[in-house]
Amino acid sequence: MVTLWEAIKRGYLRVIAPVADWMVAHRISPNKITTVGTLCSMVAGVIYAWGHISIAGWVLGLTALFDVLDGTVARRTGRSTVFGAFYDSTLDRVADGAVLGGLIVFFARNDVHHSVPSWTSTPMVGVLLMGVIGTFLTSYTRARAESLGIDAKVGMLQRPERVTLLSAPQAFFGLALNGWVLIFICVLLSVTAWITAIQRIAFVYRVTKTLPDGVAPADTVAVADAAAPSVTPTFSR
Repeated sequence: MVTLWEAIKRGYLRVIAPVADWMVAHRISPNKITTVGTLCSMVAGVIYAWGHISIAGWVLGLTALFDVLDGTVARRTGRSTVFGAFYDSTLDRVADGAVLGGLIVFFARNDVHHSVPSWTSTPMVGVLLMGVIGTFLTSYTRARAESLGIDAKVGMLQRPERVTLLSAPQAFFGLALNGWVLIFICVLLSVTAWITAIQRIAFVYRVTKTLPDGVAPADTVAVADAAAPSVTPTFSR
């Protein structure tokens, strides 16, 4: 599965290469690309809430394009900044919340559009609320680990896979099989988000359990850096 996913990503990068070239040539700001991608996600969330699942899937698919382009353009134009990384990560959370929130509204309003079995409405609202918490936990655990000097980019569900799960099946299948395709994807997303969060917690535990109490990996790195020759870091803009 990992090999297949990497092959898909390489093929996708080749497809969007002309778009990246155009943006680089016109010096498009990476932060503007990030902002547009987030707006696309918010629009997709609204469309999900109104019950137009297939259309929302296609709109959300645009997010994958912008998610890749902002980083690519930033690197190729030498405009990678600390704030850019912070801004991108922050708006990713907005995008995730908008999409999952739209799906929650969709299931909560099922009595209006009757698109899926009526008895699934309340359970699916609960499932998606857990999905929101799990999705935010996957991001928080990695960010908190990085603040301690640990790279916790582990787990079965990274953001590209999450966006793919929320867009591709919906774009192609919509509410096929009386909505059961959508229900399965939402359950899968919520379960894998929590599994990923737990995997990251376990990873950080394994990394830190041999350290003395009160000492973080970042502290040991700082001690090593203090003994090394001083080098002033620089950031591209």
